[in-house]
This record gives sequence, C-alpha cells and structure tokens, in this order.
Amino acid sequence: MNKRWVLKKRADSEIVARLSEALHIDKHLSALLVQRGITTFDEAKNFFRPSLEHLHDPFLMKDMDKSVERIIKAVKKGEKIMVYGDYDVDGTTAVSLVYSFFRTFYKKVEFYIPDRYSEGYGISYKAIDFARKEGVSLMITLDCGIKAVAKVDYARQKGLDIIIGDHHRPGDQLPAAVAVLDPKQPDCEYPYDELSGCGVGFKLIQAMAQKMNIPEERVFSGLDLVAISNAADIVPLTGENRVLTYFGLKRLNEDPRIGIDSILKSVGMNKKNQAVDGLIYNRELLVNDLVFLLGPRINAAGRIESATDSVRLLISNNESYAEKLGAAINELNTTRRDLDSNITKEAIEMLQDVSIDPTKKTTVVFKESWHKGVIGIVASRLIENYYRPTIVLTQSDGLISGSARSIKNFDIYDAIDSCSDILEHFGGHTYAAGLAFKPEYLEEFKQRFEAYADERLTESMLIPEIEIDDELFVSDINFKFYRILKQFAPFGPGNMSPTFRTNNVIDTGHAKLVGKNGAKHLKFSVVHPDRTGNPVPAIAFNQGHHIDKIREGKPFSICYHIDENTWLGNTKLQLRIKDIRFE
Repeated sequence: MNKRWVLKKRADSEIVARLSEALHIDKHLSALLVQRGITTFDEAKNFFRPSLEHLHDPFLMKDMDKSVERIIKAVKKGEKIMVYGDYDVDGTTAVSLVYSFFRTFYKKVEFYIPDRYSEGYGISYKAIDFARKEGVSLMITLDCGIKAVAKVDYARQKGLDIIIGDHHRPGDQLPAAVAVLDPKQPDCEYPYDELSGCGVGFKLIQAMAQKMNIPEERVFSGLDLVAISNAADIVPLTGENRVLTYFGLKRLNEDPRIGIDSILKSVGMNKKNQAVDGLIYNRELLVNDLVFLLGPRINAAGRIESATDSVRLLISNNESYAEKLGAAINELNTTRRDLDSNITKEAIEMLQDVSIDPTKKTTVVFKESWHKGVIGIVASRLIENYYRPTIVLTQSDGLISGSARSIKNFDIYDAIDSCSDILEHFGGHTYAAGLAFKPEYLEEFKQRFEAYADERLTESMLIPEIEIDDELFVSDINFKFYRILKQFAPFGPGNMSPTFRTNNVIDTGHAKLVGKNGAKHLKFSVVHPDRTGNPVPAIAFNQGHHIDKIREGKPFSICYHIDENTWLGNTKLQLRIKDIRFE
C-alpha cells in the first residue's frame, strides 16, 4: 500500500535556537520539543522530569465531592459496595485498581464484570438485579455508564445508588446517578479531559485517600494498572496521562504485581526473577509492550471466556494461583489470535469479491457466525489492508452488533451517531466505537454510513499518511542524540515516537532477508555516499520486496524511528524503517 510522506510544519527557528542554548542539546531535539508545545526551560524540565506533584487535584472534577461523600457514608453505615466495570483492558484494570484500594480499609466490597455475550457493553439489568439480590446498595461503575439513562433509572427504582465513573462522550441527557465522574462532561472544569476509565478510577481513589488520610503510596501502587489501561485504550499520552504512564511503567519495571509477573513469565519474560528457562529478560518494558504483550492477554479472557478472570489475576496475592491463571489467559490469547486471523482472512476474501464497489470510502463486513470477542481486532486488521473507516459486524441475541475503527481525521463516533435513530445502542471514541441494531436495518445502515463518509473524506485522506517530524543525515545519529531522544518517552498518541526522514542513502552492500515464513524482513545498513560517518544498521519489517533495488546500489530515501538493538550483550543503534522510497 502506497503511503504519503508529510513533513510536519517546521518549528520557529528562533525558539528552537533559544531552547537549544538553554538546554545544551541538538537543535533537532529542540525542534521536537517545540512541535510538542514545549518552548521554555521550565516546560522542558517538567517534560523530561515528570513528577507526581504535577497531578491535578482530584476534587477539581465535577461531582468528585459527591462521590467521596456517598462512599464514606456507605463505609460508615456498613453498606455493601459493588465495583462494576467494562470487560476490556481499561475496564478490568479500573475495577482491579479501585477494588484493591477499597479492600485495604473496607471488606464489604465486591466486583462485577458483565459477560460480553449475555449482558453486552455497559451497565446491565442482570447486574442491577444481581446487586440488589446480594444486598448491594451502592454501585460504582468504571469505564461505562455515561449513557445508561434508562438503566440508572431502573437501579434507582430498585433502591440501588450508582456513582458513574466514565471517560466516554456523554449523550444529550446524563443519567440521574448520585454522581457522575466524567471529565468530558461539558460543564466539568477538570483541567485534563483525556483520562482513561482507569484514570478516572485513579482520581477517585486519590480523592478518597485525601479525605480519609490514607497514605498516598496505597494510591500510587496502582499506577501500573493505569499505565496498562492508558496504553491499551490508546488515550493521548500528554499532560496528566503522560505522568501517570511514566510512573506506572517505572513500577512495572521495578516491582510488577504478581499477576503481571505471571503473564510475563508465561511468555518467557520474567521481571522478578530475571531468568526463565535459561532466558534473561534484560530490557525495560515500554508502552509498546503494554499495547502488544500485556494488553491483548488481559483482554483475551473477556474476548473468549470471562473477563472476571483478568480481574482475579490482577488483584491476586497468591503466586501459585496467579501463575496458573496467567498461563491459562496466555492460552486464551493464542485462541484469540487464531480466531481473529481466520475471521480476517474471511473478511478479506469477502472484500475481494468482484461485486464489491472499489470506489466506496468505507468498509462494512458482516457474518452472523463471527466471534463477537475479536471483531474489533479484525476491524483494525482490515484498516491495515484497505485504509477505510471500518465496521465489522456479527449477530447474537437477535441483534447485529459491531466494532468500528477509523482512520486519521475521520470521527467514527460522529458517523455512527448520524445513524442513531436506527440503532439500539452505541458508544465510543473518535477512532473506535461499538454499536448494535436490528437485522432489518443492515442495508440502510451501510448506505447511510457510506453516504456520511463520502461527504467528508477526500481521496487523499484515504491514502495512509506517515507524519515526519524532522529530516536528518546519517551522521546526525549517535548515542548522545539517542540518549536524549529516549527521554521523550513514554510514547503514544500526542507524543508519538519521532519519525525521521533521510534522503539519498545507499546500502553498504550487505543487505539480506531475515525472518521466518519466506524471509519477509529486510536487514541492511545505510550511509550517505557523499558524507563522512559510520554506517547505521536498519531493519524494515515486511519490506523484503525492496531487496533487489537496494542491492543495485542506487540512492533511496527512508523514513524511520531510531531505537537500539542488543545482541549477545552488545547494544547498537538501529533504524526501524517505516517506508522506503526510490528516487
């Protein structure tokens, strides 16, 4: 698939020069800071040296005082409390965080994760009935509930108070809950509105600790879970989220909880004991590890069986039990991979049908037998192949339900909202959403969704874009440069790992194919033919088809991330190639 290379607007040269002088760093690095809105020494200091003191006062969030007051009342009266959350990574980490905190000072608390298949997303009537049967009088929802108007009314009729903790966009009407914690409420003055569901849960326990004089360390011990939720839910890693993720990663690397360590052990990456089956895990966990290693495994339980097991794993203090559960969840992840691979293959075969209109600007595929737990992953895979706003649909309990994923600059939540009159329910974010409707509306939905996209998407928007932060020479790349670049981490939306472009390079003559399954990956080293400097190794995943042209010795351009590769104790810088363009 062809990609557009787009160079970001160059930073103001005077500001860059002033910042370089103040920080004593390369101008390319200062330019990266200015692109991120950092223009002064103090701002740079806060960026490079995050502090827990940079966190906002939780009581700035609308209804936080009401929430804390109601919870303290429940504790004093000995009421039974239920912590309720969604079945994805954000929901299960949020429940684990808040439940674990409550259990340090109050025992009459339990947790509940709805079943993806029998109850669906959000607050369920079944859960409300179960809560009342069990004598629960206060439910705290996390990562869901902001649009559950009817269900909150039903809970009130049953005598169940609800505190909503959510981070999704509210609808036109808020539920009549005891309190609603959601920084995306229009009248909420909290300074940062991009928290994950687990992040909102963190602010709740932070507020509880302040009010009840509980040591802060009990709150901060849960930052590992916040970091995992931030990474898996793909929230912006800016502002408060960046601070939370920075310290969460630090905790994961220094002292991971037993449940997380069991997952690492199940994949041969053990942090506590270092050596597993003769292998040594000797690098730090990064955000990408949370996204691609931990997140999918925590998610797998809810996708295939019950997400309750994920919470049990994350709150476990029993090493033997956690190891067994971690291994089982790793097996579920293997099952999940097989399912999403097979469904992706079926979906691609559908889209290759000659009757499919290739001029359509959206991808909508449906098969009633597809596994509901993996269709969101399949939607992401289809975007990798076709780069269109994508919805993958299946059918269960008389409704067609689906997961939606989007492309840059297209708000898929708004697109789905435009069809809300024929939907049973929907919710989500700009780039990911879920929905359900009656089968008779399938064709109408597809037509209206396509029409909405057709009005707003230009042809250029349907070509994947690589945003390039800056242009470098090969000679600019050295360990001094990289050591400062590493301090820009943690990387994620809003603070992505910088992408650089270098023009007119050649291979040193040792390009080769590496990897299994037909050697799809390209390994080589680059130099400028007309400049001094040492060659820099490069790896281009799934780009082995370029090898013949590279071996011809003609100049080409590359865009890439800079990282490091350690082999047999020897660490070298390496370019991770995103794309190659021949002149």
